[in-house]
Amino acid sequence: MTILRPSRGEAEYPRLLEVWRSAVEATHDFLAPADVEYYATRIPHYFPAVDLTVAEVDGIAAGFSGIAEGKLEMLFVHDDFRGRGVGTALLRAALDRHPDLTLDVNEQNPKAVGFYLHHGFEVAGRQETDPDGRPFPLLELKRA
Repeated sequence: MTILRPSRGEAEYPRLLEVWRSAVEATHDFLAPADVEYYATRIPHYFPAVDLTVAEVDGIAAGFSGIAEGKLEMLFVHDDFRGRGVGTALLRAALDRHPDLTLDVNEQNPKAVGFYLHHGFEVAGRQETDPDGRPFPLLELKRA
């Protein structure tokens, strides 16, 4: 059973970074190891800028989401917990709080794109690069 709760703050960031790394290494095969390391140094700095929700399974932080100003800025599930409803629980909770939720997803991550399309999102736009100007196109999604 997945339990959602607010983040416990900075003390929890190392575990959330582990979750992030596991998710990225399992799903972002378009990133080189150097790219993963680049983002790994940046992710902890983003945590304080978003409203973090943590998904626990059997007392273990299995995933998390981060929302800022009605936009889903991050949603990651540890690879050990993928396919168990953790991402869906996080997304539904975000939609309950923000019915007009928007998000960006890596175009090169077809599993994530499919996940959001399955949950009623549609492509509203496309960016050639990520916010850091790196060559990883993003799809802008909104609710259909």
